[in-house]
Amino acid sequence: MRRRGAARRPLARSGGCSYSHFVPLINKTRSHKDVPGPPAELVRLRSVLTAFFALDGFVFAGWVVRIPAIKEQTGASASALGLALLGVSAGAVVTMTLTGRLCRRYGSHPVTVVCAVLLCLSVALPPLTHSALALGAVLLVFGSAYGGINVAFNSAAVDLVNVLRRPIMPSFHAAFSLGGMVGAGLGGLVAGTLSPTWHLCGLAVVGLLVTLVAGPVLLRCAPPAPPVRPVRDDGAARPRPDARTRRVVVTFGLIALCSSYGEGAMADWGALHLEQDLGAAPGVAAVGYSCFALAMTVGRLTGTTLLERLGRTPTVVAGGTVAVAGMLLGSLAPSVWAVLFGFAITGLGLANIFPVAVERAGALGGPGGVATASTLGYGGMLLGPPAIGFMADWWSLPAALTSVAVLAAVAVAVTSLNRRAMASG
Repeated sequence: MRRRGAARRPLARSGGCSYSHFVPLINKTRSHKDVPGPPAELVRLRSVLTAFFALDGFVFAGWVVRIPAIKEQTGASASALGLALLGVSAGAVVTMTLTGRLCRRYGSHPVTVVCAVLLCLSVALPPLTHSALALGAVLLVFGSAYGGINVAFNSAAVDLVNVLRRPIMPSFHAAFSLGGMVGAGLGGLVAGTLSPTWHLCGLAVVGLLVTLVAGPVLLRCAPPAPPVRPVRDDGAARPRPDARTRRVVVTFGLIALCSSYGEGAMADWGALHLEQDLGAAPGVAAVGYSCFALAMTVGRLTGTTLLERLGRTPTVVAGGTVAVAGMLLGSLAPSVWAVLFGFAITGLGLANIFPVAVERAGALGGPGGVATASTLGYGGMLLGPPAIGFMADWWSLPAALTSVAVLAAVAVAVTSLNRRAMASG
């Protein structure tokens, strides 16, 4: 048998975490059922990354549910509040572009911890403002931390996925979704008894405590080295990603955009569609997004199993197709309960498209690939609500919501055309 050791790069070692005894497993092609479980260090790394994903969703959702109270406190008009909220978007998009470089230079684990601290500290700032201008300024900081941690922990997760050789990326995003549901639910419970200042300061304290516990564990674990790529016959290292690879990374970013467009649209317009177009009571209308979010969480929790059994391309194509059917039902059905069912089906369909797209972009382009896909994906979440609003003015809200189905179909088509890149690795 030909010796392979010469072509394999050793895995990183640092402090309390090492992965050298896991090297013989990473190039096996056997099913995960036939492979011994991962070392305790990798299990610990997966657990601590899951905690940061959940923390991110928890903190962000806690802030979102207090936006009405912050609006009243600052006395901002609807348009002024909209401009202030752009601070989150602007900070996130700019920082996502830069964080890929920081991860390449300093490592994704330290950047994750630093951004987590900034996220937790900055979420306490909005209640301290008394004008739309000041609110926009602090939200710029909050958005920067939010964008940075998303790129950093997704980059770390991609490294772990590459070493484990298991498609566990959806499980991390399920943790984000679960954290968001807990944060939103808790925020709704305390909104009537706690002021925004006490609530968001409490979020900051909880977040800092989680970071205090999880941060040192993450810092002690050096990022596991990804599987070694083939070397040329002359022994030279593989060159940096070429133009074609960068185009493929952008393609995965566009797939992420198509998915997150639907998430943004559902968050901002789903309840209004139920209440305005179908006459649902406010309480029933509020259930619409909950159905979508809960179904998306369930879809992500089962995503690893689906990816292992079906593969990436069939999972994304099937999910996108289900989302098309669900959103057509959700936007055009005349019955409230049919619409709620359609929203849930849409959440199931979209659940794994974004995680798979980001994982593929990171596998091909490293932290820079994650940054590109995350920036485009986040752009889709920003594009969705205003685009739906304009189309609703031109036609109607039900017709505008069908654009979610259109972009899900685009994700299916783009995935099918790039099935080789989707399946590689």
